[in-house]
Amino acid sequence: MLIDVAGVEVRLGRAMELAQSVCEEYADDALYHHSMRSYFFGAAWAQARGLEFDQELLFVSAMLHDLALTPPFDSHTLPFEEAGGHLARVFTAGLGWSRERRDRAAELIVLHMRDDVAPERDLESRLLQVGTSADVSGAGLDAFDPSFVEALVAAYHRLGFAASFVGLFRDQAERKPDCAAAKLVAGKWPDSTMANPMERV
Repeated sequence: MLIDVAGVEVRLGRAMELAQSVCEEYADDALYHHSMRSYFFGAAWAQARGLEFDQELLFVSAMLHDLALTPPFDSHTLPFEEAGGHLARVFTAGLGWSRERRDRAAELIVLHMRDDVAPERDLESRLLQVGTSADVSGAGLDAFDPSFVEALVAAYHRLGFAASFVGLFRDQAERKPDCAAAKLVAGKWPDSTMANPMERV
């Protein structure tokens, strides 16, 4: 299956289709659409810079990166991104991925909540960071053509994403006060997320 958003294309292979199906099944529509937008933001950023990346790895990781915020996969002890990394290892083991590739999927998911990764060191991790940051809080949104942003939101509607996502992070912060989400909630992140210009598109 080929998906095209304003000239940014991805052709889904079996692993990608299965990851998309799992995300669609377990995430609500707002979180599923966020996962899709996160992939396309990252892919568009790479395409604009002529960077070749592992589409399958990025797409699968984007589909799984927030599933540990959902009740079936929520951990009461691990930060959601670390629990999500374990989920990715299990999911990709079922696909027959090598141990090294399974670790890479987990790494992308964990690192999307850490300090920025230089693209020359780990391109796919940087792309997931770029994608999630732009979609959640609007960080770096000015790097994207407004027509692409408009097309992406038209394809995958926001559906009140900002408010629901802030709520999910507040829940994580309350139960896991030392996690990265708690640090974001304690700062200006909730306000910047609610002020994301895409919420008004």
